[in-house]
Amino acid sequence: MVISAFAAVLAVIAIVRVVGGDSGDASDTLPSVELTAAEDTAISTDDLIGGPLVINFWYAACPPCANELKHFAAVHEDYGDEVRFVGVNAIDTVEEMTEFAGERGVTYELFQDRLAELQTEMRLTSFPTTLFVTSDGTIIERTGVLDESSLESEVLDLLATEQ
Repeated sequence: MVISAFAAVLAVIAIVRVVGGDSGDASDTLPSVELTAAEDTAISTDDLIGGPLVINFWYAACPPCANELKHFAAVHEDYGDEVRFVGVNAIDTVEEMTEFAGERGVTYELFQDRLAELQTEMRLTSFPTTLFVTSDGTIIERTGVLDESSLESEVLDLLATEQ
């Protein structure tokens, strides 16, 4: 009986970690690390800074991540001219992540974090996690799972911060 109760508590904690996001400090600055683009070219996170930025950490075998990608595709369609959307994946190959995201309507930039450097620097412990970054590289929000309306609200808040 005690073991069953303990197992149930562990299961709830695991679910909260998968869907609840990270609780890291939202006012961090985006660290400088190297990511790999689909063409197998390197890009520094420094090159992503300069305008409002949404960075979504995900991987294909994560059910909440897979569900969330369609919401990101829709909001990107509406706000992609004002906000740069970036997907970061440390688990799948470039080909896997590109195909998987494309099947869900994603047309924004996708990068691989091959050595999980950005993931480590950001102290990510759950997926999906999304960062909302101002043009100077300040992370103003850090969230877990988002639906389309929540994501749009966060994007609007990011844009308001930029004015």
